[in-house]
Amino acid sequence: MVNQSNAHYTSLRNQAREHGNKAHQFFEQSQQAYQSGDGARAHELSEMGKAETRKKDQIDDEAEEWIYRENNTDSPPGTIDLHGLYVKEAIDRTEAAIAQAQRSGQQGEIRLIVGKGIHSAGHQAKIKPAIVELMQK
Repeated sequence: MVNQSNAHYTSLRNQAREHGNKAHQFFEQSQQAYQSGDGARAHELSEMGKAETRKKDQIDDEAEEWIYRENNTDSPPGTIDLHGLYVKEAIDRTEAAIAQAQRSGQQGEIRLIVGKGIHSAGHQAKIKPAIVELMQK
């Protein structure tokens, strides 16, 4: 398993976060321009915010793909390691694994490695409760 503090992974997530922050700033400025009656500037700033959001999403996708691949290269069949993923990413990967197992007629179980939340803010597990809720649905 690759640790979430890996320099490459951390760099990608930080870059994505920076683009997200820029997007937020552009959207705030867009609202201010709109409220002051400058619709053209509001539109321009909004488009800049959307561009930053696309960059953020693209880099987050790259980070997700990288850590998922690294963590699952040597995983035994039927096991997926969700360490390092954001909750939505972990849910998407779990749903995809279940759908793939159903399509292929796989019998047995799928093992999901979710971690303890050690690397999460406040050291509170976020993936496990989300996956438990998903399984209950």
